Amino acid sequence: MTMIAAPAQKYRAAPTVAIADRTWPGKTIEAPPIWMSTDLRDGNQALFEPMDQATKLKLFKTLVAVGFKEIEVAFPAASQTDFDFVRQLIDEGHIPPDVTIEVITQAREDLIRRTFEALRGAPKAIVHLYNATAPAWRDVVFGMTQDQVKDLAVRHAALIAELAAQQPDTAWTFQYSPETFSTTELDFALDVCNAVIETWQPTPNRPVIINLPATVEASTPNVYADQIEWMHRRLAHRDAVILSVHPHNDRGTAVAAAELAVMAGAQRVEGCLFGNGERTGNVDIVTLAMNLYSQGVHPGLDFSDMSGVARMVEQCTSLPVHPRHPYAGDLVFTAFSGSHQDAIRKGMAAQQADAVWSVPYLPIDPRDIGCSYEAIVRVNSQSGKGGIAYVLESTYGWHIPREVQIEFSQIVQKVADATGQELSAPVLADLYKTHYMQEAQP
Repeated sequence: MTMIAAPAQKYRAAPTVAIADRTWPGKTIEAPPIWMSTDLRDGNQALFEPMDQATKLKLFKTLVAVGFKEIEVAFPAASQTDFDFVRQLIDEGHIPPDVTIEVITQAREDLIRRTFEALRGAPKAIVHLYNATAPAWRDVVFGMTQDQVKDLAVRHAALIAELAAQQPDTAWTFQYSPETFSTTELDFALDVCNAVIETWQPTPNRPVIINLPATVEASTPNVYADQIEWMHRRLAHRDAVILSVHPHNDRGTAVAAAELAVMAGAQRVEGCLFGNGERTGNVDIVTLAMNLYSQGVHPGLDFSDMSGVARMVEQCTSLPVHPRHPYAGDLVFTAFSGSHQDAIRKGMAAQQADAVWSVPYLPIDPRDIGCSYEAIVRVNSQSGKGGIAYVLESTYGWHIPREVQIEFSQIVQKVADATGQELSAPVLADLYKTHYMQEAQP
């Protein structure tokens, strides 16, 4: 089977949302959202080999060190491993006082009761209830009507409130997700969410979380933003609701969708470090956080040791961080192109320590996330004199006259063309010594 000539016969564009007075296009993000890491649940379930307890604990401690205050740790009713991990966190005292763990459960009584069993003794916890609401899931997967789907959510929301009341020593927060929100009719999604909200009777001092997931990313980011703003305006008890989003990356635009969703009224974002998760992954919180940082807004997460975080995530998930990954990839602060190298070299020379950052091609100062300038400029056959001069100057303190730069760059290019490889600083130094620093023979 091949791509069809008329895809409109098989696929449909996502419907737009009629909002004549939408406000999000004119907004900027001036404060970070509440971050919720789902690395240990949504991210873990998408791995070839899910993490064992020891590995999950290691990653949990990394998430805490980075600064996450809400961490989804497990689906405790789904497996004994997940159940035991929740118990380990509680029984061994691994949860800092300012961190709230979250667990997820489907709308099934046995799973909910098992979930509360896992959480017994937790100082505070978020219980995340979900059920699918979109037409394809209602009709094909479950064979349920809209009324049945709504009743399922409300009955199990009531059960959660009942079981929480039996464990009053835990500070409970309730969360509901109309799974597959992105392809659910908006009026129906609103009806279900408001029914759950009324069941839980939140107050501004005891808010609930309504999470609107792009379980499958189905539209351009502006449409998702419109969906969020539409819901934001209509949710019941809005002052007692934390509006959350959970974007996936099926269309490759999860980061943009999350940013626009926050502009549209979302207060909380669920995602994973480096975008791990089912299919194309969850939204990448590293990129979201650093995007804020690059615009002058501290994200409330600390990536001062970006490489260390990346290596730890790689170790725990057995998934590589792409070398071109924004902010964290091994090559993102590297320039091979001669014109880029020259601009970076001149920009760094002109940059004042106390001035607004303004170095060509570098959106942030690499030193802020633990990177060194030595890796920024690298030399291959595409490099120019400016890059070569920068490497020798930054590595060895050699200041090469411009006329020599021009001549030497031709020598370097011949070697690079012949080898087809990148030339390291020591190789460049040896070449320079050979051609310009040999002692005169008697």
